[in-house]
Amino acid sequence: MKNPKPLFLLFIYALFFFSCTSETKLQFPIEVTTKPESITKGFKGNYYVTVMNNKESGDGEVVEISADGIKTFATGFNEPKGIVFIDNHLYFSDINRVWKVDKNGNATIFVYKDAFPEEALYLNDVAVAADGKGMYVADMGATQYMRDRDNNLWPLDSEEAKKVPALGRIYHISLNGDITIAQNTSHLMLNPNGVGVDNNGNIMVGSFFTGNFLVKKNNKLTPLKGVFRGADAVEQDSKGNYYVSSWSQGKVWKIDGKTEKSTVLIENLKSAADFYLEEDKGRLLVPDMMAGKIYEVHID
Repeated sequence: MKNPKPLFLLFIYALFFFSCTSETKLQFPIEVTTKPESITKGFKGNYYVTVMNNKESGDGEVVEISADGIKTFATGFNEPKGIVFIDNHLYFSDINRVWKVDKNGNATIFVYKDAFPEEALYLNDVAVAADGKGMYVADMGATQYMRDRDNNLWPLDSEEAKKVPALGRIYHISLNGDITIAQNTSHLMLNPNGVGVDNNGNIMVGSFFTGNFLVKKNNKLTPLKGVFRGADAVEQDSKGNYYVSSWSQGKVWKIDGKTEKSTVLIENLKSAADFYLEEDKGRLLVPDMMAGKIYEVHID
């Protein structure tokens, strides 16, 4: 009998070749229809993006990006935003409720607006809790006070800025659907957009209006150095570095975890939305919502 080892090795090489070929088919930037907001990795290692489209009732969707191309995965939402993959399901926010989607694209409402302990005004980013048994959801609060008639954020030293109400909160939602307030209102986080979990399991918050990147220091949410107005996504890598995007400025920064010095990784986007940190590939996947594209941004 001939030694079967060469055939076995050929099989392994073939698997490696086809997996590499599949990976290289994804060439960024990738165009994903109208107003992609948030991206995560989910079923079979594919990517899933919430798409707001024209913000009409029911026209929002989730699209799947794989080596086979781009396709609609789930439909029927209003303004789908922050998305995560947990417990073999996709979860994402939609104004004042949270959806759950299974591997076949079947969508059900996970929590309704009436389940929140306070009125849910405008849910945005979502992050997986450190224990993997729940998630955090940012409620931006009253967003109608942030901007002037030209849709620009009011200057921080303006009289109008003083009138922006502190109604934003961070909620924790268990996989059973139980909701508690993880972080109550604060003038440091007016209109919180981004929420993340740091290496110690504590929440991090990006304040859209103030531009604060808030992290836990001495058990208290404290701003890092710098102002990142329009703050959207916030993340921390395994080395302690932080990342934040600005929707309004079209930028993404990397922040040194020790010195807090910030470096621009990409700029001149139309709107840098809720990115996905893929540290094993040394990159962020950043939706440019107004351009309708997903960009690959290297972090080193």
